[in-house]
Amino acid sequence: MDDRLVLWDVDHTLIDSVGLGGAAYERIFPQVTGQPVRERAMMDGRTDLGTIDLMLRAHALEPTRERVAAMTAALAEVFDEVRGELVARGRVLPGVREALSAFDADPAVHQSVLTGNTAQVARIKLDAFDLLGHFDLAIGAFGDDHLRRGGLVPVARERAARELGIDFSPERIVLIGDTLNDVRAAHESGARLIAVATGSHSADELRSAGAEVVFDALPAPEELRAALG
Repeated sequence: MDDRLVLWDVDHTLIDSVGLGGAAYERIFPQVTGQPVRERAMMDGRTDLGTIDLMLRAHALEPTRERVAAMTAALAEVFDEVRGELVARGRVLPGVREALSAFDADPAVHQSVLTGNTAQVARIKLDAFDLLGHFDLAIGAFGDDHLRRGGLVPVARERAARELGIDFSPERIVLIGDTLNDVRAAHESGARLIAVATGSHSADELRSAGAEVVFDALPAPEELRAALG
């Protein structure tokens, strides 16, 4: 098999962070802007840049470079502070450690993340659950790289070409995720998708959105490996 670039979503695909993302936005928004939260953060597969942009505009605030930078920095500070709570209340989803270890053992599989989290927040979450060592974050893409999730796939592809010397064609890039935005990102970029109904969308909803490979939960490593194509 030719090499594959496997890009994992983080929240509700690898881990359950028990709503701490939404709580973090509720905390940092008034801190950064001086305004109360009137419109809650819309996440569910969006990038943090997209969420911040939408939230600021919903409060009639221009998403200036300075405001956005202040929001992303504040997010990282909050998650660093609540790392203990994240571990105590959150969890690694079933089958994740087995799948990551199996892919680690396959020299044709290069693992990273494609996540709506900023790079700093993603690193904090993965490290908190002792998952960080499975990923080459230098070839991933993050929520502070682009407003749209679909825009993250070319970022990861370019980084992989630079770091690994491999130009992964879209059909050799596999996203593993749980949201409709993961489906859209795959369609937009030409990447393949393995969808898991471990978040807020059912398997039927993911299929209706166009996901061709859908599991109710992460399958056994050998079945997941076969789905890479």
